[in-house]
Amino acid sequence: MKSRISDALSDFFFEYETPRQVLVRNRRVGVVCRLIQLGVLAYIIGWVFIYEKGYQSTDTAVSSVFTKMKGVGYADVNGEQRVWDVTDTVFPPQGDSSFVVMTNYIITEGQKMGTCPELPGKHNCSSDADCEGGSFKRTGHGHMTGMCDNATKTCEVAAWCPIENDHNIPDPPLLMSAENYTLFIKNSVTFPVFDVTRSNLVEGIDATYISKCLHNPRDAPLCPIFRLGDIVKESGFNFETIAKVGGSIGIVLDWTCNFDVDVKHCKPIYHFHGLYGNPAETDKARASVGYNFRYAKHYVEDTVQKRTLLKVFGIRIDVIVQSLARKFDIIPTLTAIGSGVGIFGVATVVCDLVLLYLLPKRQFYKNMKFKYTDTHGQPDSESLGLVTSSVYYTDEAKARPGQDTARSNDPDSEAGSTETEISKK
Repeated sequence: MKSRISDALSDFFFEYETPRQVLVRNRRVGVVCRLIQLGVLAYIIGWVFIYEKGYQSTDTAVSSVFTKMKGVGYADVNGEQRVWDVTDTVFPPQGDSSFVVMTNYIITEGQKMGTCPELPGKHNCSSDADCEGGSFKRTGHGHMTGMCDNATKTCEVAAWCPIENDHNIPDPPLLMSAENYTLFIKNSVTFPVFDVTRSNLVEGIDATYISKCLHNPRDAPLCPIFRLGDIVKESGFNFETIAKVGGSIGIVLDWTCNFDVDVKHCKPIYHFHGLYGNPAETDKARASVGYNFRYAKHYVEDTVQKRTLLKVFGIRIDVIVQSLARKFDIIPTLTAIGSGVGIFGVATVVCDLVLLYLLPKRQFYKNMKFKYTDTHGQPDSESLGLVTSSVYYTDEAKARPGQDTARSNDPDSEAGSTETEISKK
């Protein structure tokens, strides 16, 4: 027992096993094998390394966005002239990455708490019995008092009076002058894995340049100041159409950087996308189009609390930062190479299937590839003092000219496969 354990350990530590290989001289199989290997090599080089950059590690940025809108708007409503600056037309005013620029509005001035009739078409009535006192309807403006107004034939409600009438949206938009507003975007990004911080105010963009530049995708692609009309145009919308009922536009700052080269080449690319709100071009089938909200300015007049209500139609702008940085790393490189080498085994599997199952001489190739033994009822060769000679396999498709005589005696030629007999000592 001790001798067997010792022999087993000796065999485990001091012997090496390697699989037997069969050289097959067959043009069709050889061409198939090389084509598959060539395809795998093209995949590794073209897709894994060149397109997917499999030799680099990646990181996404932590970013911060600051915005500032400048401009003055002018509106003339029924002969009443009004000037609107960005304090009145940009919400919120803190310079957030998401904000709204007012381009149209419906204003209801002098509202105060009281009772007044609903708008025509809402809560119509012919008598007080049609108005349920104390109830509230989702489309209404207040609680019904239970009274029917004989002049309008609508139910009376307790609400802010007079009630806003938003059935007629001003057309053309009242603040078409907002097209000339300018937007300043300041963005900084940090890639923590690579310890790199960048700003969209890259090298060459100083105070003098900013005071004169205006963003243009071709002539000034790095200028951080944008004209609102140009933003709408680049996003594929018509300004007058979107200004009437509002909409949404996304400005994407794309930071795709390769840190295998100088960091100064890491610069943002600006993209503009129309997200929602162009009823004449993309939103015809939608039940609700545009973008709007209401806000009120409260004040006190003669000890009576009042408010001015505005229904604002505007362009919502979302500044979105998209980032991906890459840099050479030995770990993903070795992983990509290792996976590619493993894929080369596909060629062997396919060629084995062709050899063993599709070619006319498949039985011959099976005899060459596999060695079958039957140990049942056979005496132990070692106990009989037998020695097994080495077995060699060579598969040749055709004998070359001038070698017919030499190959006719080759036991492993295509003419047949033989294995040397077990010889006795």
